[in-house]
Amino acid sequence: MSDQPPEQELDALGKRLREARGKTEDVSPESEDKNQPAANALSLAFRVGVELVSALAIGVAIGWLLDQWLDTRPWLMLVFIFLGGGAGILNVYRMARGFGYAVGYQREDDSGDDEPPDSGTRN
Repeated sequence: MSDQPPEQELDALGKRLREARGKTEDVSPESEDKNQPAANALSLAFRVGVELVSALAIGVAIGWLLDQWLDTRPWLMLVFIFLGGGAGILNVYRMARGFGYAVGYQREDDSGDDEPPDSGTRN
């Protein structure tokens, strides 16, 4: 234990923490490279592609497995190809409209909407 009062020890600790945080914020070289438009557009394009392809691949896999199990070749695979494609398009639509993957797929940010608020109440 030290002979300083606890308030002075806490103040000294707070000062050291502020200095350490300031040093780490100044050191990050990639802070200038963040939010580049080209990188964001490229990542958005990759995400759209991954959403579409993965949903379609999952639909094909489920349809193929069900066809193998129930011996209904190729009908269930055809149905699930369309369902997977629809799910992929719906995911891309939700991403483009600004819906998050939160419960109920509600908008993340409701500010600046052009849509008028509902006039009635829903029960």
